[in-house]
Amino acid sequence: MSKNLADSLTHPIKDKLQDKLNNRMPDKIELFSRDYYAACTLGGIIACGPTHSSVTPLDLVKCRRQVNSSLYKSNIEGWKTILRTSGDSIFTGIGATFIGYSLQGAGKYGFYEYFKKTYSDLVGEKVANNYKTGVYLAASASAEFLADIALCPFETIKVKTQTTIPPYATSVLDGWRKITAVEGIGGLYKGLVPLWCRQIPYTMTKFATFELTVSKIYEYLGKPMDEYTPLQQTGVSFLGGYIAGIFCAIVSHPADVMVSKITSEKTADESIGAAISKIYGKIGFGGLWNGIAVRIAMVGTLTGAQWLLYDSFKVYVGLPATGH
Repeated sequence: MSKNLADSLTHPIKDKLQDKLNNRMPDKIELFSRDYYAACTLGGIIACGPTHSSVTPLDLVKCRRQVNSSLYKSNIEGWKTILRTSGDSIFTGIGATFIGYSLQGAGKYGFYEYFKKTYSDLVGEKVANNYKTGVYLAASASAEFLADIALCPFETIKVKTQTTIPPYATSVLDGWRKITAVEGIGGLYKGLVPLWCRQIPYTMTKFATFELTVSKIYEYLGKPMDEYTPLQQTGVSFLGGYIAGIFCAIVSHPADVMVSKITSEKTADESIGAAISKIYGKIGFGGLWNGIAVRIAMVGTLTGAQWLLYDSFKVYVGLPATGH
């Protein structure tokens, strides 16, 4: 079911670009055309699905320590314990991670490019140029709002599976069936509001900080982006993305902790507000920052890698890197 959902969303985009990719892009993609947004959407899948999946072992220990800070004394101890435990794996949750963040990446990057253009046209060229940051923030918030609707069911399965020992489900489909059997489809969306609270500030910070950082880097280097090679441009994208990722981790971490706790502790008949209040009463303000050092390292690297992959793909298909 999950695989069919992902295929139905990504195959039309892949098919549309296949001829151009096979022929090394003989025709230039017109900016802001349907092909342009299709390329950005596919670039988002490439940027987010593999990168989030690659850090599953780190994410697994982080989520478990957020739910129970005394479970492991360190990440290394956590991995050693997991490897020694029958039925457990350091790649627990990787399937839901890959599907969920591929769909989220498609929406986040594709809709961001669409809303950035749409909002710029709406306010006019002069206002858009004078208030670029406002456009970036509005576009990224709108994009993430929609992207999280696709992500949430798979994030719920991922977190539920990762924070239960032994793991709650053996596969994405198994997790989907178990949750919906008890709580219905609504059970897959019980973490949507906390997810929005985590992801929307995260993405607003990610895109606005990236765009501004890249602009400052080129100012420091003394030449416009067009005068650098594609390799140099993507190098700037990675650096700008890593810096943006550090800010992202700090801004979104309390909500990240809350998502993990709600997914594992919220009862079916409990409201989101009541669950948040109960959890905060247990862990306090300090508990909201469990695992922050690990998340800064993880998100910084993750964000830098995502911008590197995304802009590398854009350059490959003949489009300018982000920040042009």
